Amino acid sequence: MIPRLSPARRGPITIALGTSLTVAWASSYYLPAVLAVPMAAEFGLSPVWVFGAFSMAMVVSALVGPWAGARIDGAGGRGVLVLSSLVFAAGLGLLAAAPSPALLFLGWAVVGLGMGIGLYEAGFATLAGIYGAAARGPITGITLLAGFASTVGWPLSGLMLATWGWREACLGWALIHLFVALPLNACLPEGRATQAPAHSESAEDAPPSRLALGLLAFVFAATWFNATAMAAHLPGLLQAAGASTATAIAAGALIGPAQVAARVLEFGLLRRVSPLVSARLAAAAHPVAAVTLLSFGGPAAHVFALLHGAGNGILTIAKGTLPLALFGAAGYGQRIGWLNAPARILQAAAPLIFGGALQAWGVAAIWLTAAIGAASFVALALLRRG
Repeated sequence: MIPRLSPARRGPITIALGTSLTVAWASSYYLPAVLAVPMAAEFGLSPVWVFGAFSMAMVVSALVGPWAGARIDGAGGRGVLVLSSLVFAAGLGLLAAAPSPALLFLGWAVVGLGMGIGLYEAGFATLAGIYGAAARGPITGITLLAGFASTVGWPLSGLMLATWGWREACLGWALIHLFVALPLNACLPEGRATQAPAHSESAEDAPPSRLALGLLAFVFAATWFNATAMAAHLPGLLQAAGASTATAIAAGALIGPAQVAARVLEFGLLRRVSPLVSARLAAAAHPVAAVTLLSFGGPAAHVFALLHGAGNGILTIAKGTLPLALFGAAGYGQRIGWLNAPARILQAAAPLIFGGALQAWGVAAIWLTAAIGAASFVALALLRRG
Protein backbone atom coordinates (compact mmCIF):
# COMPACT_ATOMS: atom_id res chain seq x y z
CA MET A 1 0.00 0.00 0.00
CA ILE A 2 1.16 3.56 -0.76
CA PRO A 3 0.99 5.75 2.37
CA ARG A 4 -1.64 8.45 2.57
CA LEU A 5 -0.42 11.60 4.24
CA SER A 6 -2.85 13.82 6.08
CA PRO A 7 -4.01 17.02 4.37
CA ALA A 8 -2.14 18.98 7.05
CA ARG A 9 1.17 17.64 5.72
CA ARG A 10 0.35 18.08 2.06
CA GLY A 11 0.78 21.86 2.21
CA PRO A 12 4.40 21.87 3.46
CA ILE A 13 5.39 19.05 1.11
CA THR A 14 3.82 20.79 -1.88
CA ILE A 15 5.51 24.09 -0.99
CA ALA A 16 8.91 22.45 -0.47
CA LEU A 17 8.82 20.50 -3.73
CA GLY A 18 7.25 23.37 -5.67
CA THR A 19 10.02 25.72 -4.48
CA SER A 20 12.84 23.32 -5.36
CA LEU A 21 11.32 22.76 -8.80
CA THR A 22 11.05 26.53 -9.29
CA VAL A 23 14.81 26.77 -8.70
CA ALA A 24 15.40 23.86 -11.10
CA TRP A 25 13.34 25.40 -13.92
CA ALA A 26 14.70 28.92 -13.38
CA SER A 27 18.34 27.77 -13.48
CA SER A 28 18.01 25.51 -16.53
CA TYR A 29 15.08 25.97 -18.93
CA TYR A 30 14.87 29.74 -18.41
CA LEU A 31 18.61 30.42 -18.17
CA PRO A 32 19.62 30.76 -21.86
CA ALA A 33 17.14 33.59 -22.50
CA VAL A 34 19.24 35.83 -20.26
CA LEU A 35 22.76 34.37 -20.40
CA ALA A 36 23.13 32.91 -23.92
CA VAL A 37 24.29 36.17 -25.54
CA PRO A 38 27.01 37.08 -22.99
CA MET A 39 28.12 33.42 -22.81
CA ALA A 40 28.58 33.30 -26.57
CA ALA A 41 30.24 36.72 -26.76
CA GLU A 42 33.01 35.75 -24.35
CA PHE A 43 34.01 32.82 -26.57
CA GLY A 44 33.50 34.67 -29.84
CA LEU A 45 30.56 32.47 -30.80
CA SER A 46 27.11 33.14 -32.20
CA PRO A 47 24.35 32.74 -29.57
CA VAL A 48 23.01 29.97 -31.82
CA TRP A 49 25.80 27.75 -30.46
CA VAL A 50 24.68 28.26 -26.88
CA PHE A 51 21.07 27.55 -27.78
CA GLY A 52 22.33 24.47 -29.62
CA ALA A 53 24.08 23.35 -26.43
CA PHE A 54 20.83 23.86 -24.57
CA SER A 55 18.98 21.75 -27.16
CA MET A 56 21.57 19.04 -26.56
CA ALA A 57 20.82 19.32 -22.82
CA MET A 58 17.14 18.65 -23.50
CA VAL A 59 18.02 15.54 -25.51
CA VAL A 60 20.17 14.35 -22.59
CA SER A 61 17.23 14.92 -20.25
CA ALA A 62 14.99 12.82 -22.53
CA LEU A 63 17.46 9.93 -22.44
CA VAL A 64 17.83 10.02 -18.66
CA GLY A 65 14.14 10.48 -17.78
CA PRO A 66 13.02 6.82 -17.96
CA TRP A 67 15.91 5.71 -15.73
CA ALA A 68 15.05 8.40 -13.17
CA GLY A 69 11.39 7.38 -13.22
CA ALA A 70 12.23 3.70 -12.71
CA ARG A 71 14.52 4.63 -9.82
CA ILE A 72 11.76 6.67 -8.18
CA ASP A 73 9.32 3.79 -8.67
CA GLY A 74 11.69 1.45 -6.88
CA ALA A 75 13.01 3.59 -4.05
CA GLY A 76 10.97 6.79 -3.80
CA GLY A 77 11.87 10.20 -5.12
CA ARG A 78 13.76 11.93 -2.33
CA GLY A 79 17.15 10.48 -3.23
CA VAL A 80 16.77 11.24 -6.94
CA LEU A 81 15.73 14.84 -6.25
CA VAL A 82 18.63 15.36 -3.83
CA LEU A 83 20.95 13.99 -6.51
CA SER A 84 19.41 16.38 -9.04
CA SER A 85 20.29 19.37 -6.84
CA LEU A 86 23.91 18.20 -6.71
CA VAL A 87 24.01 17.58 -10.47
CA PHE A 88 22.49 20.98 -11.24
CA ALA A 89 25.06 22.63 -8.97
CA ALA A 90 27.89 20.73 -10.66
CA GLY A 91 26.70 21.62 -14.16
CA LEU A 92 26.21 25.29 -13.32
CA GLY A 93 29.60 25.35 -11.61
CA LEU A 94 31.17 23.87 -14.72
CA LEU A 95 29.50 26.57 -16.84
CA ALA A 96 30.84 29.23 -14.48
CA ALA A 97 34.41 27.92 -14.75
CA ALA A 98 34.41 26.80 -18.41
CA PRO A 99 37.62 27.99 -20.11
CA SER A 100 36.61 26.84 -23.60
CA PRO A 101 33.51 26.19 -25.71
CA ALA A 102 34.04 22.42 -25.34
CA LEU A 103 33.71 22.61 -21.56
CA LEU A 104 30.79 25.00 -21.94
CA PHE A 105 29.01 22.26 -23.92
CA LEU A 106 29.98 19.73 -21.26
CA GLY A 107 28.50 21.99 -18.59
CA TRP A 108 25.21 22.15 -20.49
CA ALA A 109 25.24 18.35 -20.85
CA VAL A 110 25.52 18.03 -17.06
CA VAL A 111 22.68 20.54 -16.64
CA GLY A 112 20.68 18.36 -19.04
CA LEU A 113 21.34 15.39 -16.77
CA GLY A 114 19.94 17.43 -13.88
CA MET A 115 16.87 18.31 -15.98
CA GLY A 116 16.27 14.63 -16.67
CA ILE A 117 16.15 13.78 -12.97
CA GLY A 118 14.97 17.02 -11.39
CA LEU A 119 12.11 18.67 -13.32
CA TYR A 120 8.37 18.02 -13.40
CA GLU A 121 8.49 14.33 -14.32
CA ALA A 122 10.60 13.50 -11.27
CA GLY A 123 8.41 15.70 -9.06
CA PHE A 124 5.22 14.08 -10.35
CA ALA A 125 6.62 10.57 -9.81
CA THR A 126 7.72 11.50 -6.29
CA LEU A 127 4.20 12.68 -5.45
CA ALA A 128 2.71 9.51 -6.94
CA GLY A 129 4.92 7.53 -4.58
CA ILE A 130 3.80 9.58 -1.59
CA TYR A 131 0.08 9.99 -2.32
CA GLY A 132 -0.76 7.34 -4.92
CA ALA A 133 -3.97 8.01 -6.83
CA ALA A 134 -4.62 11.05 -4.59
CA ALA A 135 -1.61 12.92 -6.04
CA ARG A 136 -3.64 15.12 -8.41
CA GLY A 137 -4.02 17.99 -5.92
CA PRO A 138 -0.31 18.12 -4.94
CA ILE A 139 0.70 17.82 -8.62
CA THR A 140 -1.45 20.85 -9.41
CA GLY A 141 0.05 22.64 -6.41
CA ILE A 142 3.68 22.22 -7.47
CA THR A 143 2.92 23.34 -11.03
CA LEU A 144 1.15 26.37 -9.59
CA LEU A 145 4.29 27.34 -7.67
CA ALA A 146 6.78 26.44 -10.38
CA GLY A 147 4.68 28.42 -12.86
CA PHE A 148 6.47 31.46 -11.44
CA ALA A 149 9.91 30.11 -12.45
CA SER A 150 10.31 32.60 -15.29
CA THR A 151 8.90 35.40 -13.14
CA VAL A 152 11.59 34.70 -10.54
CA GLY A 153 14.33 33.35 -12.76
CA TRP A 154 14.64 35.95 -15.48
CA PRO A 155 14.88 39.00 -13.18
CA LEU A 156 17.24 37.21 -10.76
CA SER A 157 19.50 36.00 -13.57
CA GLY A 158 19.43 39.49 -15.07
CA LEU A 159 20.30 41.07 -11.73
CA MET A 160 23.25 38.73 -11.17
CA LEU A 161 24.40 39.30 -14.77
CA ALA A 162 24.29 43.09 -14.42
CA THR A 163 25.94 43.08 -10.99
CA TRP A 164 28.67 40.47 -11.45
CA GLY A 165 28.62 38.79 -14.87
CA TRP A 166 27.30 35.62 -16.49
CA ARG A 167 29.84 33.31 -14.82
CA GLU A 168 28.93 34.61 -11.38
CA ALA A 169 25.23 34.26 -12.27
CA CYS A 170 25.77 30.55 -12.99
CA LEU A 171 27.70 30.20 -9.74
CA GLY A 172 24.93 32.00 -7.88
CA TRP A 173 22.34 29.52 -9.17
CA ALA A 174 24.65 26.65 -8.19
CA LEU A 175 24.75 27.99 -4.62
CA ILE A 176 20.96 28.39 -4.58
CA HIS A 177 20.67 24.71 -5.49
CA LEU A 178 23.02 23.72 -2.67
CA PHE A 179 21.57 25.93 0.05
CA VAL A 180 17.88 26.15 -0.91
CA ALA A 181 16.76 23.35 -3.24
CA LEU A 182 18.87 20.56 -1.79
CA PRO A 183 17.69 20.98 1.85
CA LEU A 184 14.07 21.22 0.67
CA ASN A 185 14.40 18.02 -1.35
CA ALA A 186 16.14 16.28 1.55
CA CYS A 187 13.15 17.06 3.79
CA LEU A 188 10.66 15.25 1.54
CA PRO A 189 9.21 11.94 2.72
CA GLU A 190 10.64 8.95 0.91
CA GLY A 191 7.34 7.48 -0.26
CA ARG A 192 6.85 3.86 -1.20
CA ALA A 193 7.77 1.79 -4.20
CA THR A 194 5.26 2.04 -7.05
CA GLN A 195 6.77 -0.51 -9.41
CA ALA A 196 4.29 -2.34 -11.58
CA PRO A 197 3.81 -5.96 -10.53
CA ALA A 198 5.55 -8.53 -12.70
CA HIS A 199 2.31 -10.52 -13.17
CA SER A 200 -1.10 -8.85 -13.01
CA GLU A 201 -4.27 -10.80 -12.52
CA SER A 202 -6.79 -7.98 -12.20
CA ALA A 203 -7.93 -5.53 -14.84
CA GLU A 204 -6.91 -2.68 -12.55
CA ASP A 205 -3.29 -3.84 -12.57
CA ALA A 206 -3.21 -4.81 -16.24
CA PRO A 207 -0.57 -3.01 -18.33
CA PRO A 208 -1.84 -0.12 -20.45
CA SER A 209 -2.31 -0.75 -24.16
CA ARG A 210 0.29 0.42 -26.64
CA LEU A 211 -2.36 2.48 -28.40
CA ALA A 212 -3.21 4.39 -25.22
CA LEU A 213 0.47 4.98 -24.45
CA GLY A 214 1.12 6.10 -28.04
CA LEU A 215 -1.78 8.54 -28.00
CA LEU A 216 -0.66 10.05 -24.71
CA ALA A 217 2.97 10.31 -25.84
CA PHE A 218 1.75 12.16 -28.95
CA VAL A 219 -0.33 14.55 -26.81
CA PHE A 220 2.69 15.36 -24.63
CA ALA A 221 4.95 15.85 -27.65
CA ALA A 222 2.38 18.13 -29.32
CA THR A 223 1.97 20.16 -26.13
CA TRP A 224 5.70 20.66 -25.65
CA PHE A 225 6.21 21.56 -29.32
CA ASN A 226 3.54 24.25 -29.29
CA ALA A 227 4.58 25.63 -25.90
CA THR A 228 8.25 25.89 -26.89
CA ALA A 229 7.48 27.30 -30.34
CA MET A 230 5.34 30.05 -28.80
CA ALA A 231 7.89 30.76 -26.05
CA ALA A 232 10.58 31.32 -28.68
CA HIS A 233 8.59 33.18 -31.35
CA LEU A 234 5.43 34.69 -29.84
CA PRO A 235 6.43 38.38 -30.24
CA GLY A 236 7.43 37.81 -33.86
CA LEU A 237 4.22 35.90 -34.58
CA LEU A 238 2.03 38.63 -33.11
CA GLN A 239 3.89 41.33 -35.06
CA ALA A 240 3.42 39.29 -38.24
CA ALA A 241 -0.31 39.34 -37.44
CA GLY A 242 -0.24 43.15 -37.35
CA ALA A 243 0.42 43.93 -33.69
CA SER A 244 2.90 46.64 -32.77
CA THR A 245 6.09 45.73 -30.92
CA ALA A 246 4.72 47.18 -27.67
CA THR A 247 1.43 45.28 -28.07
CA ALA A 248 3.25 42.02 -28.85
CA ILE A 249 5.43 42.34 -25.75
CA ALA A 250 2.47 43.27 -23.55
CA ALA A 251 0.46 40.33 -24.86
CA GLY A 252 3.38 37.97 -24.32
CA ALA A 253 3.56 39.09 -20.70
CA LEU A 254 0.04 37.69 -20.21
CA ILE A 255 1.15 34.10 -20.87
CA GLY A 256 2.50 33.53 -17.36
CA PRO A 257 -0.50 34.97 -15.48
CA ALA A 258 -2.87 33.05 -17.78
CA GLN A 259 -1.05 29.79 -17.02
CA VAL A 260 -1.19 30.41 -13.28
CA ALA A 261 -4.87 31.44 -13.41
CA ALA A 262 -5.73 28.25 -15.30
CA ARG A 263 -3.86 26.17 -12.73
CA VAL A 264 -5.79 27.87 -9.94
CA LEU A 265 -8.97 26.97 -11.83
CA GLU A 266 -7.78 23.36 -12.10
CA PHE A 267 -6.98 23.33 -8.38
CA GLY A 268 -10.44 24.65 -7.53
CA LEU A 269 -13.39 24.33 -9.88
CA LEU A 270 -11.97 21.60 -12.14
CA ARG A 271 -10.59 19.37 -9.40
CA ARG A 272 -13.88 17.41 -9.38
CA VAL A 273 -13.75 16.96 -13.15
CA SER A 274 -11.84 14.09 -14.75
CA PRO A 275 -8.35 15.23 -15.81
CA LEU A 276 -9.14 13.76 -19.23
CA VAL A 277 -12.01 16.24 -19.63
CA SER A 278 -9.97 19.23 -18.48
CA ALA A 279 -7.11 18.19 -20.80
CA ARG A 280 -9.49 18.05 -23.78
CA LEU A 281 -10.73 21.55 -23.01
CA ALA A 282 -7.15 22.79 -22.67
CA ALA A 283 -6.04 21.14 -25.93
CA ALA A 284 -8.78 23.03 -27.79
CA ALA A 285 -7.57 26.39 -26.48
CA HIS A 286 -4.60 26.86 -28.82
CA PRO A 287 -6.47 26.04 -32.07
CA VAL A 288 -9.27 28.41 -31.02
CA ALA A 289 -6.67 31.08 -30.22
CA ALA A 290 -5.03 30.56 -33.62
CA VAL A 291 -8.31 30.97 -35.51
CA THR A 292 -9.02 34.13 -33.50
CA LEU A 293 -5.64 35.59 -34.37
CA LEU A 294 -6.00 34.78 -38.06
CA SER A 295 -9.52 36.21 -38.13
CA PHE A 296 -8.89 39.51 -36.34
CA GLY A 297 -5.15 40.07 -36.65
CA GLY A 298 -3.15 42.27 -34.28
CA PRO A 299 -6.13 43.46 -32.17
CA ALA A 300 -6.62 39.82 -31.05
CA ALA A 301 -3.05 39.50 -29.73
CA HIS A 302 -4.08 39.65 -26.07
CA VAL A 303 -6.90 37.14 -26.57
CA PHE A 304 -4.49 34.78 -28.31
CA ALA A 305 -1.99 35.02 -25.45
CA LEU A 306 -4.63 34.43 -22.77
CA LEU A 307 -6.14 31.39 -24.51
CA HIS A 308 -2.80 29.83 -25.35
CA GLY A 309 -1.42 30.47 -21.86
CA ALA A 310 -4.49 29.06 -20.10
CA GLY A 311 -4.51 25.91 -22.23
CA ASN A 312 -0.78 25.37 -21.74
CA GLY A 313 -1.13 25.86 -17.99
CA ILE A 314 -3.65 23.03 -17.64
CA LEU A 315 -1.84 20.75 -20.11
CA THR A 316 1.30 21.03 -17.98
CA ILE A 317 -0.68 19.59 -15.08
CA ALA A 318 -2.14 16.93 -17.39
CA LYS A 319 1.36 15.60 -18.03
CA GLY A 320 1.31 14.43 -14.43
CA THR A 321 -2.36 13.71 -13.77
CA LEU A 322 -3.36 11.93 -16.98
CA PRO A 323 -0.97 8.95 -16.70
CA LEU A 324 -2.02 8.61 -13.06
CA ALA A 325 -5.75 8.69 -13.87
CA LEU A 326 -5.50 6.42 -16.91
CA PHE A 327 -2.97 3.84 -15.77
CA GLY A 328 -2.66 4.13 -11.97
CA ALA A 329 0.33 4.65 -9.68
CA ALA A 330 2.07 1.30 -10.35
CA GLY A 331 5.07 1.89 -12.59
CA TYR A 332 4.16 5.57 -12.85
CA GLY A 333 7.67 7.04 -12.73
CA GLN A 334 9.20 4.96 -15.50
CA ARG A 335 6.05 5.28 -17.59
CA ILE A 336 6.02 9.07 -17.38
CA GLY A 337 9.72 9.12 -18.26
CA TRP A 338 9.07 7.18 -21.48
CA LEU A 339 5.95 9.19 -22.29
CA ASN A 340 7.86 12.47 -22.08
CA ALA A 341 11.06 11.37 -23.85
CA PRO A 342 9.73 12.09 -27.40
CA ALA A 343 8.36 15.41 -26.14
CA ARG A 344 11.76 16.54 -24.87
CA ILE A 345 13.44 15.66 -28.17
CA LEU A 346 10.77 17.40 -30.26
CA GLN A 347 10.91 20.36 -27.88
CA ALA A 348 14.59 20.81 -28.73
CA ALA A 349 13.70 21.18 -32.42
CA ALA A 350 10.57 23.32 -32.00
CA PRO A 351 12.19 26.80 -32.14
CA LEU A 352 14.05 25.93 -35.36
CA ILE A 353 11.02 24.32 -37.07
CA PHE A 354 8.52 27.02 -36.19
CA GLY A 355 11.06 29.77 -36.82
CA GLY A 356 11.53 28.50 -40.37
CA ALA A 357 7.77 28.30 -40.88
CA LEU A 358 7.30 31.85 -39.57
CA GLN A 359 9.99 33.18 -41.88
CA ALA A 360 8.51 31.38 -44.89
CA TRP A 361 4.77 31.85 -44.28
CA GLY A 362 4.43 34.78 -41.89
CA VAL A 363 1.39 34.67 -39.62
CA ALA A 364 0.04 31.68 -41.60
CA ALA A 365 2.67 29.60 -39.76
CA ILE A 366 0.17 29.47 -36.89
CA TRP A 367 -1.73 26.86 -38.93
CA LEU A 368 1.13 24.47 -38.11
CA THR A 369 0.70 24.70 -34.34
CA ALA A 370 -3.10 24.90 -34.70
CA ALA A 371 -3.12 21.62 -36.62
CA ILE A 372 -0.84 20.01 -34.04
CA GLY A 373 -3.12 21.25 -31.24
CA ALA A 374 -6.21 19.95 -33.01
CA ALA A 375 -4.55 16.56 -33.51
CA SER A 376 -3.76 16.39 -29.79
CA PHE A 377 -7.44 17.13 -29.05
CA VAL A 378 -8.47 14.22 -31.30
CA ALA A 379 -5.95 11.95 -29.56
CA LEU A 380 -7.39 12.90 -26.17
CA ALA A 381 -10.91 12.28 -27.47
CA LEU A 382 -9.87 8.74 -28.39
CA LEU A 383 -8.54 8.03 -24.92
CA ARG A 384 -10.89 6.54 -22.36
CA ARG A 385 -10.36 6.32 -18.62
CA GLY A 386 -9.91 2.71 -17.60
